[in-house]
Amino acid sequence: MREIVLDTETTGMDPEDGHKIIEIGCVELDNHLPSGKTLQLYINPERDIPPEATAVHGITDEFIKDKPVFSEVFDQFLEFIGDGKLVIHNAEFDMKFINSELGKVGHQPIPWTQVKDTLTMARQKFPGSPANLDALCRRFGIDNTERTYHGALLDSELLSEVYLELLGGRQHGLVLAEEKTADEKAEAQKAQRKFREPREHKVSAEELATHTEMVEKLDDALWKKHKKTGTQ
Repeated sequence: MREIVLDTETTGMDPEDGHKIIEIGCVELDNHLPSGKTLQLYINPERDIPPEATAVHGITDEFIKDKPVFSEVFDQFLEFIGDGKLVIHNAEFDMKFINSELGKVGHQPIPWTQVKDTLTMARQKFPGSPANLDALCRRFGIDNTERTYHGALLDSELLSEVYLELLGGRQHGLVLAEEKTADEKAEAQKAQRKFREPREHKVSAEELATHTEMVEKLDDALWKKHKKTGTQ
């Protein structure tokens, strides 16, 4: 199972107001465990970044001015995500920006069937509790001390840990990663058994006589039936 944990940073809150994506961060999961593959794209929005946005993510006009525009990197982005399920916190926000940018370069939008929203998962699992990324990191004991600013790749890495906890904990992924077939488990158990040489169990004449005497006293003994039918 291939999934892509994704986050974006933007110049503002709504693409319909002319705001743009300035960073995309992606972390690949294979069977709910990080594969080690990541993607980080900084994107020139071809507009100014408001100070209130910079205060959130720390990205400045000076830093971003020499970065490629979206039309130059969207192929790289689409190649990385492929047909993997996109795991996003508050997916509605990120997807409206991504599909807005894709529409401007003439590409079809990414369907919602390809998206899983961890904000919805968290609210269902912990109704009434804070469900932002910082709150979930505190709940699950995930270290987010490096998160001075919001950053798309860093937030994706943190979200990948949160997502695993929302699924049932770290052991969930480990079980999937180490899953064995029934035959493999049986072979492993067989290999662990200690081999013992077969032992002989000879019946003495005295024991046989005692047994025969006991059987004769029984009304409907199985041994008598076997003797009549000749079965062993």
